[in-house]
Amino acid sequence: MNKKIISLFSGCGGLDRGFTNAGFDVLWANEYDKDIWETYTKNHVSTYLDRRDIRKIPSSEIPDCVGIIGGPPCQSWSEGGSQRGIQDPRGQLFLEYIRILQDKQPLFFLAENVSGMLHKKHSLALENIITLFEESGYVVAYKLLNTVNYNVPQDRKRVIFIGYHTSLNKSFNFESLISTSFIPILKDTIWDLRTLAIPGKDKNKSNEKSCYVPNHEYMIGGFSSIYMSRNRVRSWDEPSFTIQAGGRHAPIHPQANKMIKVAKDKFLFDNNSSQPYRRLSVRECARIQTFPDDFLFYYHNLASAYKMIGNAVPVNFACALAQTICKDLFVFNQEIANLEKVKSEESLSQKQLVLEI
Repeated sequence: MNKKIISLFSGCGGLDRGFTNAGFDVLWANEYDKDIWETYTKNHVSTYLDRRDIRKIPSSEIPDCVGIIGGPPCQSWSEGGSQRGIQDPRGQLFLEYIRILQDKQPLFFLAENVSGMLHKKHSLALENIITLFEESGYVVAYKLLNTVNYNVPQDRKRVIFIGYHTSLNKSFNFESLISTSFIPILKDTIWDLRTLAIPGKDKNKSNEKSCYVPNHEYMIGGFSSIYMSRNRVRSWDEPSFTIQAGGRHAPIHPQANKMIKVAKDKFLFDNNSSQPYRRLSVRECARIQTFPDDFLFYYHNLASAYKMIGNAVPVNFACALAQTICKDLFVFNQEIANLEKVKSEESLSQKQLVLEI
């Protein structure tokens, strides 16, 4: 059965790995950030990575597929940024996604973005984007989801758009997504790594050669007033805060006490904490994003590592979405095809019996 898909704005491939785990074949991907290329190619050996600027890639040079997945750059929609949205050149890259979707006409698409996209100041842009999806030939469904409900040990809210081609006469039902009956916590995720992390080198250069566990190094340096404006520590029996794309904003390891509020928007580290305060390591962030330990990250600066992991879609979350799409479009349709085949064979047998009589 054809489950060949393409990936746009692929990053290091969290979304791609999730779809692969669900039985899809990512045959072509596009990523323009050269700091990510080695990580992607070494972890997705069966996928061709096109390294060109997506704006310069003709649709005719992209393989035909049954699905398109990807997360266009989200900085322009972020609640922590300027929220310029579609007015920002990065926000306009969403239109490149739509261009390729219009030209390739796959059975489905999935696009992921930050919760800031639903801010009321972007309501007109959001309406226009949905209209463009619909005019491209798709029935569109979208919803804000928290990945913690899909076997990801992290509170992480993201907007998911899923479109089914109008020829299918169906739409994606977010209620059919299977959520986990438990909330995964940090102790179940990174407890075994707690004594093995090492600090990065001076200026946060990679210290990877000294790591006992691959990528298990953490960023060093001070903490900004913005960082100290709220508690950054989750305990062992809680899921993590959102893993962000900036290493300096990585959550604090749960070995330390929660931070103490001393004034509005001002917290301090607890001097009575039995363990020191340090940022989560690259590998710990990867675990929380549900990357397997054999998924290795290649970088020279720790900032690059945190960025590619923080920008990724958690693998388990991607897999949950992919499994539902697969069931909708392939498993059910295959059952119908099998039933029709059985009926056809029975009809043929009956005709042969009549001829024999």
